[in-house]
Amino acid sequence: MKLRSKRGGRAILAFVCSLVLVLSVFPVYAEDQESLKSKTSDLQDQLSGINKDLLAISDEISTAEMQVEITNGEILRTKDSLDEAKANEAKQYDDMKTRIKYMYETGNATLLEMLFSAESMTDFLNKADFIQNISDYDRDMLTELQKTRQEIADKKETLEAQQTSLVAIQKDLEKQEEQLKQKAKETSTDLETYKAQLEKLKAEEAAKAAAAAEAAAKAKAAEEANAKANASTSGNNNSDNGSSGGGNSGGGGYDDSVVNGGSTNVGGSDLDVFAAILDCEAMHDYNSMLAVATVIMNRVYSPIFPNSITDVVYASGQFEPVWSGRLDAVLSSGASDLAYTVAQDAINGARLAAVQDCYYFLYAGATDRPGVNIGNNLFFQGW
Repeated sequence: MKLRSKRGGRAILAFVCSLVLVLSVFPVYAEDQESLKSKTSDLQDQLSGINKDLLAISDEISTAEMQVEITNGEILRTKDSLDEAKANEAKQYDDMKTRIKYMYETGNATLLEMLFSAESMTDFLNKADFIQNISDYDRDMLTELQKTRQEIADKKETLEAQQTSLVAIQKDLEKQEEQLKQKAKETSTDLETYKAQLEKLKAEEAAKAAAAAEAAAKAKAAEEANAKANASTSGNNNSDNGSSGGGNSGGGGYDDSVVNGGSTNVGGSDLDVFAAILDCEAMHDYNSMLAVATVIMNRVYSPIFPNSITDVVYASGQFEPVWSGRLDAVLSSGASDLAYTVAQDAINGARLAAVQDCYYFLYAGATDRPGVNIGNNLFFQGW
């Protein structure tokens, strides 16, 4: 009996040691596992935030690119206008020189003859006024043309400065995007490292837990065998109760017909803004203005753009006259009668058939995109 008691004591001691081993495994590794889970979660949150920042900055880059392209178009449009103004100034100057040369070559006698051929004092004064008016006309026209050329040159200079600023903004945004991509790459690498460590730790814990469970099962089996031996009176110790433990691991012609796109109710300020932007963005003929008006009304009815004329026109980065100040100038001086007519027709539902599915346009001389050219503006469906 003493021998059997010693056996039982050893079995119980082995079982207790096994339990201590099992219980001692979990706190240390559980703490490490929680730490790795926390780090992994933090990195996933960081990566999610970086991806959101990347999406936001990508939208800003797209807007900047669009503004640069629009501004490029306006610079080319202004350059064409400046060339035309210079040509008009040169022609007016040549005409004036021709008249002066004629007067010089024919001499003052011709002018005097014309004056003294007057049949009355009234006729004399009228002829004198006529001679003076010719001279005044040449001087005034030349001054006006020079003023126009200077205004266009100033506008071109302003647009080029805006273009330089926009390009700088675009480059800065692209630099930020690259930095975010690099940060995302580094964060992703750290995240994968912690995930690998976490999986390795889980596997180690599972293996140790399985080994501890197997040891506990063997100790329990030994205890049960010893109990059977103690209870047996035959003296035979042939108990062969085995047990095993396991763990789980676990461009050309266009359709100029007018179609009805639906009318809308607008306030007086909407109409003023509508007419002013048409004066700024389109040639002064009905179809050219109606094409631009159709694009604006298409945006009003689209769920991806603001739902009022004023909000569409003043949307960030969409229309160059807004940020260049040209729109405010036209609003101050008042839009043309033609612009008001086209704006009201568009509000009443008139749409130019050729561009009834278009949402964008650029100055045709600044782009090689496929689209419909109307009044030197190229209209297309999507950016």
